[in-house]
Amino acid sequence: MSTNKMRPRLALTMGDPAGIGAEVILKALADPHLRQYGEVIFVGSQDLLAQTYTNLNLAAKIAPLANPENISVLDVPLDTKMKADITIGQGNNASGAASFAYMETAIAHTLNGEFDAIVTAPIAKSAWKAAGYNYPGQTELLAQKAGINKYGMLFVGRSPHTNWTLRCLLATTHIPLSQVPQVLTPQLMTQKLDLLVECLEKQFGIDNGKIAIAGLNPHSGEAGQLGTEEKDWLIPWLEEQRQQRPNLQLYGPIPPDTMWVEPGKAWYGNGQSPRACDAYLALYHDQGLIPVKLMAFDRAVNTTIGLPFIRTSPDHGTAFDIAGKGIADATSMKAAIQLAYELALQKKI
Repeated sequence: MSTNKMRPRLALTMGDPAGIGAEVILKALADPHLRQYGEVIFVGSQDLLAQTYTNLNLAAKIAPLANPENISVLDVPLDTKMKADITIGQGNNASGAASFAYMETAIAHTLNGEFDAIVTAPIAKSAWKAAGYNYPGQTELLAQKAGINKYGMLFVGRSPHTNWTLRCLLATTHIPLSQVPQVLTPQLMTQKLDLLVECLEKQFGIDNGKIAIAGLNPHSGEAGQLGTEEKDWLIPWLEEQRQQRPNLQLYGPIPPDTMWVEPGKAWYGNGQSPRACDAYLALYHDQGLIPVKLMAFDRAVNTTIGLPFIRTSPDHGTAFDIAGKGIADATSMKAAIQLAYELALQKKI
C-alpha cells in the first residue's frame, strides 16, 4: 500500500460554535507533530474559525494557535440570521443548529468514503434540543446515520506517568439512574461485550484480552443482601460467557468501589499492577466516568465503537463559561486526533 493511501484523512468538526471547540482545535493543530500522521480537514464555519483566531490573538498572550489559512476546511454555510444569533459563551438554538449541520456534513462525507475518521468537538445537547433535534448526543446521531443499532461509548486514556492505556466501555449511557436496572439485560451485556472484544482485537490488536466487568450494586449485591441483580442474572450470564469465550480472561462482577484500584495503580505507577486489565466494562455512566475523569480528565478520549468508521471526541463539554477567554485546555482534543490517526491506520493495515 502506498504511503499516501496509508495516511488517514480526518474530518474534524467544529462542535458548538458558542463553545470552546474552535479554540481547542486551533491550539491542537498548532502542534506540528500532530498533522504528520495524516490529513485533518476542519468541518464547520470557516469565517467563525478565523474570527476565533483573531479574537484569541487580541485577547491575551496564550498558547500557540494554528493559523486558519494553513488549515484545510470543508466550509458549512450558515444562513445570515443563524450566524448573527451565535454568541460566544451562550449556547442557543442557532449554535445548536450550526453544530448539527457540521455533524451531518462530516457524516455524509465520511459515509461517501472521503474521510477515514471523524473527530468531534463538543456540542450542547440542550442547544440541539432548542434547535429541534432530539438526540441524546452525537453518538446516537452517528449510529442512526450509519444505519446501525449496536454501538458503544468507549473511553480511552494513555497515562502520562506510565504510558499504560485505560479503556472503559459503558453498558448504558445517557439515561436516568433509575432506569439502569431495567435497561440492563443479559442480551445487552452480550452485545456490549461482543463490541468490546471486537474493538480490542481489530482496533488495538489485543487478542485473548483481560476484561473486568463491574457489579451493579454495592459489594456486587453481597449475595443478594444489597440487591439481587448480580445473583439473579449477572453472575450466571458471566459464567456462561466464560464458557463460551475460553480465550478471554473475564473478571467479575467486581464490586464497583474496588474495581478501579488496579487501574489507579497502573495509571499513576505507585506500585505494580499485574492485575490491571486491557478493558473495563462499567454498567452505567457515572460508574465508569467518575474514575475515568478522575484519572484522565485532560486526556481521555470518547470513541464510538461499532460504527463503520472511526469516531473520537475529547472527553469534555462545550465549557460555555470559559469560551473565548483563551484558557481552554486542548490536551484532550490532541489526544482525540492522535487516537483517530492510530485507529484509522490500524484499520488500513
